[in-house]
Formats: sequence, structure tokens, C-alpha cells
Amino acid sequence: MESLRTFIAFPLPASIRDHIQSIQDGVRAEGLRMRWVKPENIHLTLKFLGNVAPADIEGIAEAMAETVQSAPVIRLGAKGLGVFPGISRPRVLWVGLQGETHALIEIQKRLDERLGRIGIAPDTRPFKAHLTIARAKGSLNSKTLAEAMAVLGNTESAPFTADKMVLYQSELKPDGAVYTRLKSVPPGDDA
Repeated sequence: MESLRTFIAFPLPASIRDHIQSIQDGVRAEGLRMRWVKPENIHLTLKFLGNVAPADIEGIAEAMAETVQSAPVIRLGAKGLGVFPGISRPRVLWVGLQGETHALIEIQKRLDERLGRIGIAPDTRPFKAHLTIARAKGSLNSKTLAEAMAVLGNTESAPFTADKMVLYQSELKPDGAVYTRLKSVPPGDDA
């Protein structure tokens, strides 16, 4: 059987997606050429798995369950704007997180360790918690982007809880990625 392109993330509540959409609208008004992530597709990625065999889904779900079993519920907020790799050559525009980010980093480390036990390689780069909101289309005017980031980067969302870890399938389509929930921990809202 064919492999599935997958990742593990915390979904965001509608109020946070609405907050992020207002930031997107503000940056979009500056006329920067970017591919905007649909608000319903914005999530807090913990681990991109890439292609996995359907037979591995249950093992991944078990690793997710072990990770959250004794983990606290994390309270976070969306605040700040940043770019990867940097403002001189921006490729990805993201919204930052505040709140219990240390606990979030610990959960991501535990998840990486548990997935390693079933043969999924750990991430080689340090985890940087962020919410991707756009990708550059060609080169961008760094000065215009920096100005928009300075104005919009101080907006702050209401706090939210990251309390459901989801394994998503990602299918790349011509009009953007389509995400399908495969497993949730705790269970519920699965496809």
C-alpha cells in the first residue's frame, strides 16, 4: 500500500485562527507577494514525519499517547511575527508563541524520543515553536516586510490550551494542502 505524508500537531481554536487571519490581512495589505496559509490549515506542528506506511499509524498513535499521558495541559498565546531564515532573505512568515513554551518544548522532546523508539529519526534542528502563516513567492521587499512586522508583531491573542495532539495526513493539491485527521490524543474528532 502507498505511504502517507504525515505530521503531528496541536490544532488551534477558531478564536486563534481568527486572530491570525487579522494579522495575515494586515500584512497582505502591504502588497507583499506571498502564498497565504488558509486559516483553517494553521496549526502548531510538533513533528513532520514525512512519508509513513499505513501499518505504522498505530505505533505513532501509541507514541503520541505515551507522550501526553503525564504531560500538563499547556496554555499558550499567539504573539510576535518572525521569518525563516531571516529578514534579509525571508522565505516563511510566522506568528510566535508565548506562555508555557518551556512545557511545549519538553513535550516535543518526549514525542521525538518516543517516536525514535519505533524507528522515526529525531529532528536534527532544535524545535522552534511557531505558526506558519505565509510563504514567499519570489523575493520580497525586506523593508516593507520589516515595517509590517513591527506594526503587527505586537498584537497578542487571548490564551488558548494545547490539549489535543493530532496525527494529520497532508495531501498536496494544486490549490493548497489538504489535511485529514488520522488519530487524536486524547481520542476524538478522528477522520
